[in-house]
Amino acid sequence: MPRAFLTIWSSQLLSIITSSVTGFVLGVWVFQRTGSATQFVTITLCAVLPEVLFSPPAGSLADRWDRRRLMMAADLGAALTTGVLALLLAAGDLQVWHIYVITAVGAVFGTAQMAAYHAMMPSLVPKERLGRANGLMQVADAVRIASPLLAGALLVGVGLTGVVVIDLVTFLLSRAVLHLVPLPREVTRPGAGRPAEPWLRDLAFGLRHLRARKGLAWLVGLLAAYNLFFGMAGVLVQPLILSFGSAALLGALMFAGGSGLFAGGLVMSAWGGPRRRVRGLVCFVALGGVLLAAHSLSPSGALIAVVAPAFLFTIPFVQGTGITILQLKTHPAELGRVLATTRAVTQSATVLTYLAAGPLADRVFEPLLAPGGALAGSVGRLVGTGPGRGIATIFLLTGAALLVLAPLAYLQPRLRRLETELPDVEEPSDAALSRS
Repeated sequence: MPRAFLTIWSSQLLSIITSSVTGFVLGVWVFQRTGSATQFVTITLCAVLPEVLFSPPAGSLADRWDRRRLMMAADLGAALTTGVLALLLAAGDLQVWHIYVITAVGAVFGTAQMAAYHAMMPSLVPKERLGRANGLMQVADAVRIASPLLAGALLVGVGLTGVVVIDLVTFLLSRAVLHLVPLPREVTRPGAGRPAEPWLRDLAFGLRHLRARKGLAWLVGLLAAYNLFFGMAGVLVQPLILSFGSAALLGALMFAGGSGLFAGGLVMSAWGGPRRRVRGLVCFVALGGVLLAAHSLSPSGALIAVVAPAFLFTIPFVQGTGITILQLKTHPAELGRVLATTRAVTQSATVLTYLAAGPLADRVFEPLLAPGGALAGSVGRLVGTGPGRGIATIFLLTGAALLVLAPLAYLQPRLRRLETELPDVEEPSDAALSRS
């Protein structure tokens, strides 16, 4: 793997770790002071909604501007935002609404940073290693799951203010690394010299690009549906475990799940993913559906300890392979806008899961699977009845949906023949020389 990519990836990973820890401890701070699950969930929405709304302009910026400078500017903006948080904490003036605003502003900078980062990757990494590089990118998601463990240790050692200051330092370190790593112009500005479209028209470029390439459009639709179904279960896995187990069991099982995701990212980074990428992606979607549905079979910690890490192990192969296909089929000068549109579409599905999961569980499926409920004599014979069994039914249904989605998507000819009908973008010779 090229040294420039590994250096940037390492610094970004460190920043992601500390930012995840900060986000976790701020959520705990809000819940401890308000006791409100709604206000706790609002923090998550403040982190995700800017990705949906700001992704198209962020992708346009990534294709118009120098991508290194955009990443550095985003890191500086995030550092300033974190600095404001540190000052409010030190002064004892921090309020819940401050956290909403700071989270949303930080998410805007993070969206811009990731748009430039992902768009720059194919110019940093040879085509044959792109799948492995995306496997390393998936490792960062596993690290997010482990953030509660590190947060506990840091809170004891340095306190909340200390956690925020460490986060601030890593943003500045990431910016310094980006400044020092030598990156040629063909990596940071692959579209230099191309005439730019009018700004408003440029915002819709990603959608037009996907509509003109039906296979890619089907791929993005598949990834969005995948996010919708597995995201629904992901939001509810903690209530599912707490319906039959203790907080200590929840912590142990969350760590086990994170380990599965981490292992999947490492295997993806070593393997590079399936040779026939579309077929492999669909197979992992189907396998994930089986494992997701298996969560519903019994209110058992031992069961979750097996199927949760196994399911999370499959995620890097779905998401990493999908991003690799998009990167291989899109010109580097257009990649920021195309990936940003993909991010907006898939994250919109994630927002829907956040909004729908709680009401579906509390108001629909839990009453249906209560003793004597409308489904107690049918579905209840399979998943059981009582607390948490309505949530288990949602796992059963979302797993079945993924299992049905996989073959239906593969039956679509444009998606099935995507790798042969749409050729890979030819790599510019100067980009290849820059890595040698």
